[in-house]
Amino acid sequence: MAESRRLLRVDIYRKLREEILDCAIRPGADLREQLLASRFSVSKSPVRDALLRLEREHLITVAPRQGYRVAPISLSDTREMFRLRAVLETASALDAARSAPDQALQALDRFRSFRGSEGSIAFIAYNREFHCALARLSGNRRMTSAACELIEQMNRLVKISVATRERRAGGLVREHSAIIDALQARDGRRAAALLRAHIEAAERRVADALSRAPIHA
Repeated sequence: MAESRRLLRVDIYRKLREEILDCAIRPGADLREQLLASRFSVSKSPVRDALLRLEREHLITVAPRQGYRVAPISLSDTREMFRLRAVLETASALDAARSAPDQALQALDRFRSFRGSEGSIAFIAYNREFHCALARLSGNRRMTSAACELIEQMNRLVKISVATRERRAGGLVREHSAIIDALQARDGRRAAALLRAHIEAAERRVADALSRAPIHA
């Protein structure tokens, strides 16, 4: 019974997290314990546990007498996340070029091609997996965990930045390929420089989208 209750809490947390990151639950939306409890056919307790866990991830906010709300997407928070991501990912690239197994570096070749537009769900998943794969190559579990969690949380930002972009993803895939070339050549400094430029360009695209998109608060 205790195990089933634990799984129930995890399931609610995962479902709400997925919907927030996919923008199925919009930034700034109110989250009512009673409504969520009714939706999942549970008491308020597991819902509250899930919401508090999401608060620790900065995906929702809690205000006295106002309740829970999905964290808005602000330009300042966006910049902070991209700056942190640049630090973590460039450090991962340096470590990967230095010590990742040859076979693991060669396995990056699967990211050299993608057919579809930048605005597709498939591209968002492809892009997320590419960046998490680079983080994992560092061999540093803590850094990998922090980087991948941040990349997942930025899913909302990626959706905003590519939502109206129907152009083919070839340009971004070529940037990925250049990073892969540098890593496979064990040129950590070049890989880190290319990755930083890639992330900074993404920050500019997202900032521009946020200035025009109605999704943020």
